[in-house]
Amino acid sequence: MEIRRATTVAELMAAAPLYDAPPREAWAEGFLAASGHVLLIAYAADGVPAGFVSGIEMRHPDKGVEMCLYELSVDEGHRRRGVGRALTEALAAEARERRCYGMWVAVDTDNEAALRTYGAAGAADEGVFAMRGWAFGGA
Repeated sequence: MEIRRATTVAELMAAAPLYDAPPREAWAEGFLAASGHVLLIAYAADGVPAGFVSGIEMRHPDKGVEMCLYELSVDEGHRRRGVGRALTEALAAEARERRCYGMWVAVDTDNEAALRTYGAAGAADEGVFAMRGWAFGGA
């Protein structure tokens, strides 16, 4: 397995089976153009994307920069082989290289696979919190 940072729209589009919904080229272009956005892809031996992790740098005047692990996805046929942990560790390494003071991820408390993966990659439990969202529609 090889992990590489995606730098082209073609790479992002080739990972389409791993996303929650079909990607759009315009959105992929916007992702790549945005400062602080990172998407790492794990490639299987046959060169097919086996998983990805995306991260977004978050900045605040009194805290500096931290990395948010936005999404992690591993192809079903490649799960339970350390791909998710390797991707998470690669994003953490990227965050350290960018001089982020830390990295965080929001995860459902009943998502045992994600909790195991993040724990194996060194994440600490920081307690339960409530999440609220606003849906604005449009795509």
